[in-house]
Amino acid sequence: MLSNLMLGVALLAASVAAAEVGPTAVGTPFDIQKYIGDALAGGAKTVTVPPGRYRVTPKGRVHLSLRGLHDVTIDCTGVEMICTETTLAVGISDCTNLTVRGLTVDYDPLPFTQGRITTLSADHKVHDIELFAGYPPASQVANFKYEIFDAKTRELATYDHNPAKVEVIDEQHLRLTMDRGNPNDGIAVGNIVVIGADHAPHGKAPHTFEIRGCANLRLEHIDVFASNAFGFVESDCDATIYDHCRIDRRAPETDLVVRADPRIRSLDADAFHSARAVRGPHYLGCYAKWMGDDAINIHGSYNMVTACHGAELRVLANGSLDLKEGDGAELFAFDGRRLPDAKVLKREHDGMINADEKDFVRTINILPDIRYRWNAQAWKITLDREVDLARGSLISSTKRMGNGFLVQGCEFGENRSRGILIKASDGQVIGNKIIGSRMAAVLVCPEYWWLESGSSNNVEVRDNEIVACGQSAIRVEALNGSGKVSPAGAHNNITVSGNHCVDCPLPNLTLSSILGLKVTGNVFTAPTGTGEPIRIVNCDQVTNADNRIDTAALAVP
Repeated sequence: MLSNLMLGVALLAASVAAAEVGPTAVGTPFDIQKYIGDALAGGAKTVTVPPGRYRVTPKGRVHLSLRGLHDVTIDCTGVEMICTETTLAVGISDCTNLTVRGLTVDYDPLPFTQGRITTLSADHKVHDIELFAGYPPASQVANFKYEIFDAKTRELATYDHNPAKVEVIDEQHLRLTMDRGNPNDGIAVGNIVVIGADHAPHGKAPHTFEIRGCANLRLEHIDVFASNAFGFVESDCDATIYDHCRIDRRAPETDLVVRADPRIRSLDADAFHSARAVRGPHYLGCYAKWMGDDAINIHGSYNMVTACHGAELRVLANGSLDLKEGDGAELFAFDGRRLPDAKVLKREHDGMINADEKDFVRTINILPDIRYRWNAQAWKITLDREVDLARGSLISSTKRMGNGFLVQGCEFGENRSRGILIKASDGQVIGNKIIGSRMAAVLVCPEYWWLESGSSNNVEVRDNEIVACGQSAIRVEALNGSGKVSPAGAHNNITVSGNHCVDCPLPNLTLSSILGLKVTGNVFTAPTGTGEPIRIVNCDQVTNADNRIDTAALAVP
């Protein structure tokens, strides 16, 4: 069987080589799903897909599905999969010890379109857009992730997630109307714009890679050039390793078609996103730039407490309740206090969110989709001790928030949001380079707004190089339900050391709500603005030593 398999590989590789005509070839139709499935059915534990550029048609809204595989390697070195609809590229679920290696993923048509501003209204609320040749037409615009780039530098100038109104003038022209306008916003005629686009006639599913319920998955040397949302999103996984995975905007010399203007975006949203991992992901030597949101986000799920009677809580579930009996529970009070962790003894269904709870949720600072449309299941949670939690406090499983993560030797940046966003414990962010993130380069912070947990213990942010970010380069903070800074103890045992911040706004470090902070050996070169390089608020047991502004680097020759 294996000899027949290798013969098939050789014949298919030869046919693909004959079909390719150079870097502008759009690819050969190929059923990669069937090829892998046949090899696995024949008993292969290592499947080598022949190199080539393949156009793939999705089945059930996914171009390639890997399910229930154990101790298998899929080697796609030299394989480029061209997704022909803007739906999920690769779905991986319920796999153990699976390795996927060497795959490149792109889309034709793209999940975004690109053009330039031809006219602006006096108040800058109305943008007339002419689309560039080679990009999806105006009729495919999805009104998602609208960004505006400087035409000369090709760097992000500003963005508006979703314009209030999108009008199709013809297939090459759009009129976008914003909720608000400002004649002094720096937007100008000639700016390059990009906005999401859809072509999914057989149904749409988000993301390029979606990974669910896997353990010890390895993704090695995967390249992604486009996505209708996230590049890699995992949920309910255990110890995923991303080894030298790369996300970038594709260079024109290797693009699938000739375009009047080179691509200015890579992905529509996050590069790497991890939710509810048992053991956190490891990102090793990865690269991600020019995406429409964060480079990395590692988090769990907060559920909302609406009543507390001693050890019994009424809890609104954030989706499917991930608090299991026997789990540790993080308890984050509405006023920002972090109570000592408890243990879940019992969980019982307790109906659905009621009218009074809906009224309460509408009064708090939370994502509008949750605030106005939350149809949550309710649960009765019994803890191992009595607690005092006000309505609006949060509870999360400490076993499912990505603890044990590692981000090492990566390069991220040129994105509209955060570089590395951490909401987990027992992990390290070390030896990375982050350039041009429009918000914090590294942010350690639970987010009430998104109901994303959790607070962090035993986290080290060390030896990172951060250049020209838009906010404090490194921020460690916790905000309560009213958006105010939490007291010390929301985070515990945080180390920020040996980082080099270049051309970042003051304060370069913003650190709050920490019990046990070590901030040492950080260097600040050419900081912008006024004030001190380090701001520490609501922290106890602090070691602050050997941090310095690099005055020698600022000296005029």
